[in-house]
Amino acid sequence: MSTTTVKAMRDAFIEVLFERMEENEDIFFLAADLGAPALDMIREAYPDRFINVGIAEQNLINVATGLALEGQTVYAYAIAPFISMRAYEQIRVNLSISSQIRPVNVNLIGVGGGVSYQVSGPTHHCLEDLSIMRLLPNITVCSPSDWKLAQGLVDYTIKTNGPKYIRFDGKPLPAIYNDVSQDILENGFCELVKGENVCLVSTGFMTHRALNVVRELDGIGLIDILLLKPLDTEKLYAALQPYQHVITIEEAFINNGGLDCLVANILNADNSTITLDKIGFNDSYVFELGSRDYLHKINCMHEEHILLMVGGKLRL
Repeated sequence: MSTTTVKAMRDAFIEVLFERMEENEDIFFLAADLGAPALDMIREAYPDRFINVGIAEQNLINVATGLALEGQTVYAYAIAPFISMRAYEQIRVNLSISSQIRPVNVNLIGVGGGVSYQVSGPTHHCLEDLSIMRLLPNITVCSPSDWKLAQGLVDYTIKTNGPKYIRFDGKPLPAIYNDVSQDILENGFCELVKGENVCLVSTGFMTHRALNVVRELDGIGLIDILLLKPLDTEKLYAALQPYQHVITIEEAFINNGGLDCLVANILNADNSTITLDKIGFNDSYVFELGSRDYLHKINCMHEEHILLMVGGKLRL
């Protein structure tokens, strides 16, 4: 595990992408009127390869697709709920359906996954994206847990042809990884901590929550999921087999096609006797205002609740 250096995933990703744009003239960056200091480098250095389409996420996908069809590698950047849901039909038709015939390298960057924009309310929370993007054929779904993984995704996205959705947290976070091995990108997950009886399976910001729980209790395993699609399901099942209990943890709706359903399908396919519990948002939007910790606490996603659930499994 890494140092406590804190950085936003978006900034770490864009810094590396900026370096690659110097080497690769085929890379274009598109934004939907969402500014950030990290973007100023690209805008100033490569004005002919930076396009701000304005508050028009649907057109963002159209322009990105057109550029990609001409052989460009395209990054389309917007707030997570808007790029994943306002432009869903365009993603489905232009990217999911069309790429089955002719793959295009369009990388959708959604910033503000989960409730990282906590004070903006349910319109800016993004709890559905993992489910709806996993639903679409031919689209890779990435959910990094720290800025080191975000950096590692740059070369992966350049080299891997096809549309991708990348879910970035909106807040600066400490690093979990020292470096990003090829195995993480190929397998889609990393076993951060080996345990004995109970294993936490998490993605994105919730891996930080899970790490705090693992530090409190001995013998608890932790698997961090980077790619919710595609994923080496055989290797993940092999990693889960030593455990009796698995608990999925995600900052998204549960029981609706997200991380929990991914793991449930893997266990069910092998008729596993491993028990599965799920932690995430239930079938209801969050209108309460407060810190991220507060929103998690009132939705039974805080560390105390996870510790209680894990403790109950350890007593079985």
